[in-house]
Amino acid sequence: MSQVGLVSGICLIVGTMIGSGIFISPKAVLEGTGAVGPCLCVWAACGVLATMGALCYAELGTMIMKSGGEYPYLMEGFGPLLAYLYSWSTIIVLKPSSFAIIALSCAEYASTPFYPGCAPPQVVTKCLAAACILIITVVNCLSVKLANRVQNFFTTAKLLIIVIIVVSGIVLLAQGNTQNLRDPFAGATTSFGAIGLAFYNGLWAYDGWNQLNFITEELKNPYRNLPLAIIIGIPLVTVCYILVNIAYFSVLTPIEFLQSPAVAVVSLFSGPASHSLLCLFVYVRLTYVAGREGHMVRIMSYISVKRYTPSPALIFNGLLSIIYIMPADITTLINYFSFAQWVFYGLTCLALIVMRFTRKELQRPVKVPIVIPVLVVIVSCYLVLAPIIDKPEWEYLYCTVFIVGGLLLYVPFIYYKFNWTRCIMSK
Repeated sequence: MSQVGLVSGICLIVGTMIGSGIFISPKAVLEGTGAVGPCLCVWAACGVLATMGALCYAELGTMIMKSGGEYPYLMEGFGPLLAYLYSWSTIIVLKPSSFAIIALSCAEYASTPFYPGCAPPQVVTKCLAAACILIITVVNCLSVKLANRVQNFFTTAKLLIIVIIVVSGIVLLAQGNTQNLRDPFAGATTSFGAIGLAFYNGLWAYDGWNQLNFITEELKNPYRNLPLAIIIGIPLVTVCYILVNIAYFSVLTPIEFLQSPAVAVVSLFSGPASHSLLCLFVYVRLTYVAGREGHMVRIMSYISVKRYTPSPALIFNGLLSIIYIMPADITTLINYFSFAQWVFYGLTCLALIVMRFTRKELQRPVKVPIVIPVLVVIVSCYLVLAPIIDKPEWEYLYCTVFIVGGLLLYVPFIYYKFNWTRCIMSK
């Protein structure tokens, strides 16, 4: 039964995107660009890319009315193998690790004021992060409507904080604090790898532009509300991000900005806690759909008869996220997550292009110009290769091996449908 309306859909997009990323990523984007001007250009370009990707997903979401985000699109476009590899990589590692990153960020920001002059103990940070994950899992298990209400409340609170920051910046600019914006391109860095890494970090803040597609089956009037929520939500986030960065630069020089802890302090009030609530709400839908299709253990497709929530999938994702808290290396997890995520973003938009020729019979209430998915695929290739070229790291190799390693389970248990319990019983 549909329960998510237009307002909740917009809040889902805005609330998922505006989180810890806008407070974690600005320094990394500035480091990759070297100056205020190209830094703001990267933020704007990330918004354009997110909008193009979301428009592609709007066509896919209204053409294939199934929950699970990229999973059903890869299934229809390329068959079960790539769909399985996506669900394998996403359910077991990517989404729980993303949830863990947000929970760890929330825990670090919440504990830092209690340890002035030094970093909080790791055991404190990990325990707070685990508590955050448990609370959010319980909220999502209780009710879809409850999760929606909490989501809408936190989205309103986050937007209020954003408005306060933006208005403060405008006031400072009106008072003449424009010295940091007068020569915005001085000292800019333009290398291939550095700009790519800047986009990597900027897009981490924008990640969430595709989240409404994870609950297509629960969206009221999706042919109207899905594209409308995208058109309203993502440009709103883009404007907010640019204005927030301008507000930062109205107070701090680039050097002071890179050295200042103020951004982390602000994020305590607006980002990670609500962001992690929304992430679990959407991500478990993929686990549920994969279980329904037989690509995960069947229990993952079960729904609570009383509360109409996918409780097994919620609990499974929560437990995996707690496991990923143990390494507590946020930077490595971000690189690991972003690398694999943009592989599948590119493949999903490629599936859209392929289905224009192979699935012409499908109805397309929303149809984007073919140039848009082509551009997204090209940029995705760049984003996957740029960090490897600029700074090769073992996690990229590990990620690739892990994705391909899913075939070790796919071939015997899904392709050949080997039933190990039946084998044991026969003995």
